[in-house]
Amino acid sequence: MANNRGRRRRFGAIRKLPSGRYQARYPGPDGVMRPAPFTFETTADADDWLAEKQTEIRRGEWRDPDAGAVSFRAYAEKWVEERELAPLTQDLYRYLLDKHLFAFADLDLDEITAPRVREWRAERLRLTGAKTITAKAYRLLRAIMETAVDDELITRNPCRIKGAGKEKAAERRIATVGQVDALANAVGMRWRLMVYLGAYGPLRPEELAGLRRRDVDLDHLRLRVRLAEPERMNGRRVQGDTKSEAGTRTVILPAFLRRELRWHLESYAEPGPDGLLFVGEKGAPFRRSTFGRKWRKAREIVGMPEGFRFYDLRHTGHTLSTRSGATLKDTMVRAGQSSEKAALIYQHSDEERQEEVAAGLDATVRKAREEAARKTAETPSGMNLARGQ
Repeated sequence: MANNRGRRRRFGAIRKLPSGRYQARYPGPDGVMRPAPFTFETTADADDWLAEKQTEIRRGEWRDPDAGAVSFRAYAEKWVEERELAPLTQDLYRYLLDKHLFAFADLDLDEITAPRVREWRAERLRLTGAKTITAKAYRLLRAIMETAVDDELITRNPCRIKGAGKEKAAERRIATVGQVDALANAVGMRWRLMVYLGAYGPLRPEELAGLRRRDVDLDHLRLRVRLAEPERMNGRRVQGDTKSEAGTRTVILPAFLRRELRWHLESYAEPGPDGLLFVGEKGAPFRRSTFGRKWRKAREIVGMPEGFRFYDLRHTGHTLSTRSGATLKDTMVRAGQSSEKAALIYQHSDEERQEEVAAGLDATVRKAREEAARKTAETPSGMNLARGQ
């Protein structure tokens, strides 16, 4: 068949439909004849489209139009399974897929378009107002769809909203030394050391859950953080590595915690080298929900803001360490954090320096306590200044 330009067509075929419009078909690299996804008003339009398809095939840019007909739900689940994710990250991703990305669950990959992604994000922000969790869900969607591009299932990632994956972290709250003491007193004798280690370690909750007796060097006031035991959404703890290589570390504690540490070992820690440092009243590993109730009650007693989380004690420890003379690298080593910033390569923090940081932290806390005690003694009403009242 000759086209309307007087040339014989060598690629594809065009036929006139009963409607008067024209259908174009072409052979893919696999030899299968495929129709264009739409019809054309003229044979010239159809011929131009076929020429573009032929060029795509010659350049190796052709994509099977049926490749994207893959369920997003199935692809996303496989995406999560194929990655070596930490248990809590797995839980987070499955939560985001179930609770925030459900709008795409019944769609194929090639049906998820940029306009649909924009509409989804706008709706989530309008209905929930949760900017942080929406940003997390958007980043997950973008990562999954980028892999689909790499797998040649779609030609372009539909997640193209500038800044949509960025989270603006709220300013971290910090507690005073007096407030940390008050929280430790209010949370109960079994858990007061956990408060102190959360602030002055500063250890993460999952690191505290993984501490054993053998990790404690009472004579030299050192804690060896070897692993982490995060609690999954089903309430079970799973033993694993620390958050990063930097998380595996030795923490040198300030001297004022010696008494607290000895007393806790004698009173509450499980027996034997493998005995857990922190267990509940019934001898089981502490649960986030159980401790959370005690924490919220203690926070209310002390008069701390409702948004002050146990994790914010780490920020308190960072701040006090810095005030005691620690460098940024010192605090990173102490808290088990890692960074790729080039400036930090030229800083160093060895064990001797960590001892100096612990000593400075000890002096800072002791001074604050002495000052609080002096002010309390000078106050006729006996007002509890430690609570900031």
